[in-house]
Amino acid sequence: MTADSKAKKAKIRSSEADALETDAIETDAIETDALETDALETDALETDALETRKRLRKIFRDKRLSLSKEQQTQAAQQLLEQFQQLTLFHCAQNVALYLSFNGEINTQPLIDYLWSIKCRVFVPILHPFCKGHLLFQEFSQHTPMHKNHFGISEPRLDVQRVCPIENLDVLFTPLVAFDLTGNRLGMGGGFYDRTLAGLANANKNKQAIVVGLAHELQLTSTLPTATWDIGLPYVLTSNKLYCFL
Repeated sequence: MTADSKAKKAKIRSSEADALETDAIETDAIETDALETDALETDALETDALETRKRLRKIFRDKRLSLSKEQQTQAAQQLLEQFQQLTLFHCAQNVALYLSFNGEINTQPLIDYLWSIKCRVFVPILHPFCKGHLLFQEFSQHTPMHKNHFGISEPRLDVQRVCPIENLDVLFTPLVAFDLTGNRLGMGGGFYDRTLAGLANANKNKQAIVVGLAHELQLTSTLPTATWDIGLPYVLTSNKLYCFL
């Protein structure tokens, strides 16, 4: 082989290598653009979902607040009657509830009834050390109260009266809206989602019965969900018990 032939072959190989390198760069650029596009579309979808959830919270909170005092009183009494009739709760001794506000169905008649039958009632307080988490502390007529930084009334912390969530028999959760498959829309802080996730990881042999409480008008056909959302097995309204198991 002559020197010219060798030079031509080397030139061809160099051209082929350059072409392969260019193809690889173009492929990487296309894949990078595709990944960036996917990321942007995902961000846009997540933003849309968050905006939708924010809008739905306002709609359903306004619906709750539109109820008259008489309607609220009637709903609370009917909720209590539903609870009394359901065998699901007959063996409950340790019951976690919450103190209603902002148009939520009034839990006080149910709390009063539970006290009358010697059940222990626990209500949520903000965890003093773990941001975004709740503790459940025993609540009575004589419990010292204060307002937390959300302006919600809660017991003053007494660690001797805190109940581990695995010792609860029933855990009633507040909600802004729920749908026909048991999805729950909360206030957006994630407090109860973290609580329910902790409950799911607790003792499998003794699980609290988890029940959302709501007005009937808080039901909708479907809700947008996020990866951290935990659905409810039951929702109790003034009209009926919804079961999603």
